[in-house]
Amino acid sequence: MEQFSNKNLAKRFRPQYKSGFGGVALGNGFNENPDIECLQSIEAAWNEGVRFFDTSPWYGLGISERRMGMFLKDKPREDFTLSTKIGRILKPHEDFKMEKSLWKGKMNFSYQYDYTAAGARKSVEDSLQRLGVSSLDIVFIHDLSPDNGDMKEDWIKYFEIAAKGAMPELIKMREEGLIKGWGFGVNTIEPILKAIEISDPDIFLSACQYSLIHHKDDLNKVFPKANERGISIVVGAPLCAGFLSGKDRYLYGGDFPAGVREKLTALQRVAANHRVDLRTAALQFCAAPDVVSGVIPGAHTVQQAKENAASFNAKISADFWAELKNEKLIEDNAPTPRV
Repeated sequence: MEQFSNKNLAKRFRPQYKSGFGGVALGNGFNENPDIECLQSIEAAWNEGVRFFDTSPWYGLGISERRMGMFLKDKPREDFTLSTKIGRILKPHEDFKMEKSLWKGKMNFSYQYDYTAAGARKSVEDSLQRLGVSSLDIVFIHDLSPDNGDMKEDWIKYFEIAAKGAMPELIKMREEGLIKGWGFGVNTIEPILKAIEISDPDIFLSACQYSLIHHKDDLNKVFPKANERGISIVVGAPLCAGFLSGKDRYLYGGDFPAGVREKLTALQRVAANHRVDLRTAALQFCAAPDVVSGVIPGAHTVQQAKENAASFNAKISADFWAELKNEKLIEDNAPTPRV
């Protein structure tokens, strides 16, 4: 993992290594996955040197946190970085159902949004219980974003609540030592830019905005603003929910935006020309910017976890990245891995 370590650690908290493990699949995202398979996948990632783990109460409405905690609770706390999220309080609800849900299988909790100070504190305490750990490294304010179908245009109202409640409370938790850093975990750039403007965040989880398929907005709008403040970025959905590693889906919306299939075909062609594994290229591309402090592909099998971890140790020639730029498949100013 040395190639993608955070060597120049700034004043704000960053994970030691950029290679991470995302917890969506552990919450039965897209498929119902057996407990043992999920635990084995986390163990495989750990054995390959991964030490940054991300989860959320939203992922399976508690299932991802419980599964991740089953493995991590017995590890020395100083040996890994752990992030989770706030914004939804879980309520007991037998066999809870949602229309068009990303989460599969039986769920015994429903949720309600709460971005107040008390809600943030309760969410963190609930997560500590589910995970079975005594502290968290990073807490992200989750899905407070215009793409949230529950909120839509009302997301600004929730943001104003968070600005007076959750944000100062997370700063207080940081001062108490309960957490080391906080920010937003969202799929759009607007909340990130707004939070940088009004508060004192340390780190953001920017999902769906920085990948080989789409990266212009993060690159040109978010990264410069974050750099100015010493804030770092964790890249979520670096494989576009499996699209760049062979799955017939793109992100989480269920549809394929215009041009994405064609761009994938072009990326596959260049990768084949250089005998480069596209999954590896996708993950290394996301890890290349200095402002990026973590990349968190998901996995629910041992093979997936091993392949993701191995991708951070592989070598890719400069000629491959040069051809991507020549073909206008990535932005001219996009950082690429140092060879």
